[in-house]
This record gives sequence, structure tokens and C-alpha cells, in this order.
Amino acid sequence: MSGYNGKILHVDLTSQSITIEQPPDSFYRLYGGGSAMGTYYLLKNMPAGADPLGPDNMLTLFTAPPTGAAVSGQSRVSAIAKSPVTGAIGDAQAGGFWPATFKRTGFDGIVIRGKSETPVYLWIHDGEAELRDASHLWGKITGEVQAAIQDELGDKKIEVMQVGPAGENLVRFASIINMSNRANGRTGMGAVMGSKNLKAIAIKGTLKTEFHDLAALKELARWGAKNFEESDVYTMGLYGTAETVAPQQEDGGLPTRNWTSGVFEGFEPITGETMSETILKDRDTCYACVVRCKRVVEITEGEYKVDPHYGGPEYETLATFGSYCGVNDLAAISKANEFCNKYGMDTISCGATIAWAMDCYEHGLITSQDTGGIELNFGNAAAIVTLTEQIAKREGFGDTLAEGSARAAEKFGSAAQDLVVAVKKHEVPAHMPEVKRSLALIYAANPYGADHQSHEHDPNYTPDWSYTDRMAEIGLLDPQPPDNLNAQKVRYSLYTQWMYSAMNSLCVCQFVFGAAWQLYSAGQFAELVRAATGWDFNLFELMKIGERTLNLQRAFNAREGFTKADDTLPKKLFQPRKGGPSDGVFVPPEQLDNALDMYYEMSGWDPEGRPTRLKLEELGIGWVADAINN
Repeated sequence: MSGYNGKILHVDLTSQSITIEQPPDSFYRLYGGGSAMGTYYLLKNMPAGADPLGPDNMLTLFTAPPTGAAVSGQSRVSAIAKSPVTGAIGDAQAGGFWPATFKRTGFDGIVIRGKSETPVYLWIHDGEAELRDASHLWGKITGEVQAAIQDELGDKKIEVMQVGPAGENLVRFASIINMSNRANGRTGMGAVMGSKNLKAIAIKGTLKTEFHDLAALKELARWGAKNFEESDVYTMGLYGTAETVAPQQEDGGLPTRNWTSGVFEGFEPITGETMSETILKDRDTCYACVVRCKRVVEITEGEYKVDPHYGGPEYETLATFGSYCGVNDLAAISKANEFCNKYGMDTISCGATIAWAMDCYEHGLITSQDTGGIELNFGNAAAIVTLTEQIAKREGFGDTLAEGSARAAEKFGSAAQDLVVAVKKHEVPAHMPEVKRSLALIYAANPYGADHQSHEHDPNYTPDWSYTDRMAEIGLLDPQPPDNLNAQKVRYSLYTQWMYSAMNSLCVCQFVFGAAWQLYSAGQFAELVRAATGWDFNLFELMKIGERTLNLQRAFNAREGFTKADDTLPKKLFQPRKGGPSDGVFVPPEQLDNALDMYYEMSGWDPEGRPTRLKLEELGIGWVADAINN
């Protein structure tokens, strides 16, 4: 079998036992890897109703066939568990060098269950694994832990995935960090790992993964390098995802002051161009990737000194700590980003939760007595830095905010709850469904809450600007205006959601592979999988892996009691924005409801959004129907 090692590591932290599973080839072809495999193990082995922060929850980490090949965009790992943020499926991806290195340890994934009595870390190297004491690492920040483990094991090339103090302190939106700056950021996977007293997973791999067609993989790599500068991804290499700040502002799609507006008068100091001209020290990369989109910033003078070891802010971070909070201080935002990577927290949920608190403060729903004296007005740059550290340590008002905006709002009444901008208690990222309407549908229906990387956005499928040839590869031939949610737009949303789900299960970067603006097309994505595995693999099978992933995750949620009532948007998004191109624009509730009905029917689900037995049988996972009905 090419592209896989054929071995999955099972770690029981309660019994301190480690075993190795060797599934049949058919298992790998059906599920692929990544998110699909992770969700499979949760549905098979985890009891319904498990406490997300209890020992019954499971944490899975999976790579996929292309992982470790010398082609851009393949060094990704998916973390799956029941989310402490939503209570639904949790799903988060990360890049860097950890995934490609893990593939060379001789394993394809890790399934972690139980809870250790004392802090431990997992050491995996060339087909072997052991648990080691981590008591001396508990409480330390990510940079310190990485250095300490490398020193302890005598090799600076060891890759370390870990939780910081935020994960130890069970901050609900804690992330898992590798390289001290790459994050499985969303849905609280770091809190799950911390709840298990698992501090880190250190790896060293020198084993060779057998890929089926090395010549085809080399040709894909050459094609990417040759075409990169002419692609729409080139400017992302120059400016990172922060290149998005100015275009979002121009379209009225930059969420500002907790989504009161879609325009921020102070946007210019926080753009990618400004960052590149001022504090950018370097462009970092993931394994074998030509794009080099990772920002590395350094500030050596002034109130906020920033260590380049912890990377630099992405677009989402600049928005959630910036425009969401009415802050245009790039140094303060970069410091907040550094704290999130030092302590291990999702920048989206952290910044959005602070923005919600500021909104409540402006409305008199939270006072300085609640905040411990912090004046939480919009625009207070010092407050975002102070609160980020307080949240990670669960100190002062940060202890309240560490629960996330939806749970924190329960302390302050219905008016405060009306200001929460979250779906399934998961804070909404910085792309606005008011101006990109398909986001309204996918934010509402996505199994793990609002997520901007779960389908293709509307501007890529409009009559004025569409990627006609690439969209046609997956059967999309009828571009639509950005403000509608008719049947064609719903079909576009669903097909591209399958594509993005496939990317999460086959563990490739959504900035490098896709169906529109990315460096490689969907057809080249299928070519990558063929070259890695030797399967007679085509676009149909690729889309089916994505559809299978989505159905597994919706089935998990159905088992946990989620219904159509949970597939909705926060109250604020049904109210008009103020100012700029999006002035007066909002998502009509009836438009969303009609789109959901069409989306469920196109998906083969019942009116509550539950996968039907017939659909599950068609996808080759009929056993799931019994799992969710027991």
C-alpha cells in the first residue's frame, strides 16, 4: 500500500498502554485520513453524551496519503474530538513541519483516550512510542517546552506538538500548537488535550514513506514552482492572509466593533502591506511549500516587544483583535497574537470574545467592577493585551472570558446574549455573510460551528469574476450574484463544502489546493492522491470522501442531540450593518431558512438535518445509522 504506513497508534492514558492497529487497505481508501478517520473513531469508540473535558472524550490526530511528499500544501494534520466549545464535533487543522515528520515515524495517526494521573508527554520515533513524565514541563509556555524537550531528547530537529498553559487551564478555546506558532486553532482541541494531562507529542522520523509515482509527484512540484508567481496565491506569499484586510474593507466586509459595522476607519495600520513595510522579519513556510505565507514579525522597541519565535498575526487575528475591537495598533495586536501562541489559544475566539465584552461594556451590561478596573471601551489596545494574558491564565476577568462569549454571556443576562456573534457557541470568523451570502448557510450548517474554511466564498462564483474552467471540473457552471441563496447557490455551497471536507480528510492546504483561486486545481488534487497511493482515483471519489466526512460529522452531532434549531445564525447577523458599502445590509432569516431546507434535501438528509440511512448506505457507511439511533 503506497502513501500510507498502514499503522495507527492507540494510546490509553488511563492505563498508560500503547498499542498499534493495522487496518485493512479498504479502510484507508474509504476514509482517506484526516477528519474522516478521526470522526470514524469517535463514532465507533466514544460513548454518546461524553463530557468534552472528561476522560471519555477521545482526541485523534491523523495525516493522509500525500503527507510528507515534496509537494506544496501537503504537510497538514487534523485534530478531531468532541468540542468543549460547542459540544458538537470538533475539527481543527495545522501545518508546519510536524505533520510531514510524523509520517516518517511509521504511523498514519494517533487515537488518544483516557486521562493520565500526572502530566506526561508522548515520544514517538521510528515506529516506537513511549509515555514520559512531563511534570517539569507543566505550566511552561510553548517556546520553553519545545526547547526543553529537544534538549532532553538530545536533538534540535525533534518536532513538538503541545498545549500551553491555556490548555492546562481548560480555556475552552485553547489550541494545540506546533513550532510554537502553528495551531490546530479552532474548536478547543487544546483544552481536550490539556484535560487529559497530555502536555506534548514529540516526534522524530527517519523512516521512508513509499509513494506510488515519485515522477508524477516531482512533476506536480515543478508545475507549482513554475506557476506560483502567475497564480492568485502569489500575493499571499508576499503579504500573508493579511492581504485580505484592505479588500474586505473595500467591500464592507471587515467586521468592526463586534459586527456593528462592516467598515473600520482605522484599517490601514493593520493591513498586510503595512505589516510587510514595518514589522515583518521573515516569511516562514511549511514543509516543501513554495508559498511561504507564514508571517514572522519582530518588535524590539516600544511598549509591546514581540518575539519572532511566535510568528505573526494572520488576517483573522488582525480582524478579531483589531477591527472587531476597534483597535488599529499593530504592535498591540501582534503582542496579543504572541500571547496566543505562547499560551496556546485560538486567536479568533479569543479576540471575538474580548470584542463581545467591549460591546457589553459600551452598552453598560458589563462594568469596570466586573472587569477588575479595566476600561473596556472599543479602541483600548492595552485592554486586548492584558485580557489575552488573563484569559490564558484564568486570572481576573479573564477567567470569565475563558469560557467563550456564549457561556460568559449567560452571567450577564439576555441583552448580553443578544450581542454574542457565535454559531453553536463557536465565535464567528472575520468573513461576513451579509456581503458573501453563502457563508450564512455554511456558517449555520457546518458541523463544528461557524468556519470560514469550510467552502468556497461567493466572489469566486459570480458572473463578473468566476473561475469558470476550474469550477466546471466539479460540475459548477452557473455563477450567481453574491447576495442570493437560490438553488444554484446552495448547490455551489454544498459541492465546495464537499471539496473542503475532502481537503481536511486528505490533509492538504486549502490555500494551495482547491476549486477556484488556489495554486492547484481540483483535478490536480486528485492527481496528487493518485500519485501518492496508486489508486485509480478521480474527482468523483475525491468529492465522495468529502461528502462522507460531512455526513460522519453531521451524524456525530445528531447522536449528541443537535437538530435544525442549532443550524442558525446569531441575532446580530439578522440586523442591519451600519456604514460603508454594507450599510443597512443583513441576512434575512427567511432566506436562510429556505436555503437550509434546500441544503438538507440536496444532501439526502431528513428535515432536521440528520443523514438518512439511505444516504449513509450510499456512502458505504451504513453502520453509522445504527450508531446514531442507539
